[in-house]
Amino acid sequence: MRGSFSAMRPHRRYFDELYVDLVAAGEHSGSLDLVFDRVATYREKTEALKSKIKKAMFYPAAVVIVAVLVTTLLLLFVVPQFEEIFKGFGAELPAFTQLVLHISRGLQSSWYIFLAAIVGGVFLFVRAHRNSQMVRDRVDEAVLKIPAIGPILHKGAMARFARTLATTFAAGVPLIDGLESAAGASGNAVYRKAILKIRQEVMAGMQMNVAMQTTGLFPDMLVQMVMIGEESGSLDNMLNKVSTIYEMQVDDAVDGLSSLIEPIMMVVIGTVVGGLIVAMYLPIFQMGKIVS
Repeated sequence: MRGSFSAMRPHRRYFDELYVDLVAAGEHSGSLDLVFDRVATYREKTEALKSKIKKAMFYPAAVVIVAVLVTTLLLLFVVPQFEEIFKGFGAELPAFTQLVLHISRGLQSSWYIFLAAIVGGVFLFVRAHRNSQMVRDRVDEAVLKIPAIGPILHKGAMARFARTLATTFAAGVPLIDGLESAAGASGNAVYRKAILKIRQEVMAGMQMNVAMQTTGLFPDMLVQMVMIGEESGSLDNMLNKVSTIYEMQVDDAVDGLSSLIEPIMMVVIGTVVGGLIVAMYLPIFQMGKIVS
């Protein structure tokens, strides 16, 4: 009679490799009920973490999109109205005003080209990201370097690593297999490669905390907690504590970013709109000086 895990393996769309491995370990150890409880907790924690990280990524993207839309609308519909007024001045316009008018004319005559370029660029990027592992790896490396966002992604990857490894280890999955699952669950190519390197060194006989230290990617606190867990025989407990700490830090960082991004959005949009208004009113101010 086949076990539940064997029946699950063909249905990868609904049951990933980690889930099947945990169920297999639970069946082999006779503690399937405990494993399912751990799986439920793991899913709840990881989904909450994913939601927080998506929230952190959404706000900066929203700032850029709103700023671009507001600027485009002003250049297409507001600036041309001022240009009609300026034609009757009969005087040379300020350089800043001329620059804005040139941009407005170019956008009016070739807006479809800009739109096609943006849509085409997004389409090509999505397709390359979907089909090329190299592109995905480069994107993962780049996002870790984004100010304010990068630290959140670092903490999120470490939280997923610790939570996954704690869950697999507690369920009776061998450490080598657990590290492979944790590498896939980390959600970032940089951490995936580092964890797979740790796995190779652990297979060669090195302690996991020493292998983690050699990567230069994991902070001292995480390495020390793993060392204590290995020495005390409570690695899963230590990793659960670490994952909870990093999940809390991600939560706090996302809340801080959310409160910071609102004034940044106002400054960005205010600067863009204010710059366009200044460019349009400079000739009027100059004409007022000449008349007076």
